[in-house]
Amino acid sequence: MRPFTLADATDVQRLAGSRAIADTTLRIPHPYPDGAAEEWIQSHAAGYAARAQATFALAPVGRGAILGAVGLVIDAGNAVAELGYWVSESYWGRGYATEGSRALLDFAFGMLAVHRIHAAHLVRNPASGRVMQKLGMTFEGIHRHAVRKWGVYEDVAHYGILVTDWLEAAPST
Repeated sequence: MRPFTLADATDVQRLAGSRAIADTTLRIPHPYPDGAAEEWIQSHAAGYAARAQATFALAPVGRGAILGAVGLVIDAGNAVAELGYWVSESYWGRGYATEGSRALLDFAFGMLAVHRIHAAHLVRNPASGRVMQKLGMTFEGIHRHAVRKWGVYEDVAHYGILVTDWLEAAPST
């Protein structure tokens, strides 16, 4: 994980703008509008300073190019956050979403003093649910027809984890 830079904007637009990525996420548009990646990246510092978000690029060690993103939308007043992530199609199934999300949860529960983290995925995207399960998140239910994606109502699966669950599952050193 590393912070995004404006130099990543072209890759963000190209990778996140893939129809397959937009199709399986709740909030990524397709087509990805020109200028939106730059605007999104520029929002990170202020969002972090306000304790409202923490967003990081996923990039293999030794390579500058990004392959995805992990982030939290934080409700500091309630010490809760929503986890989100996306990974470029060419890197699907290699564990990057799990590895990046695990590091982000460590950061959130440790440095940000978050008490609870929740995440959601479209039911037709079970790979995203497997990431949540690997993180030790508890399945909390399905909201039927909770969102409308491209004119079709979608069921959404919800997961959550508490700091106590995370600490109990952490390997002892």
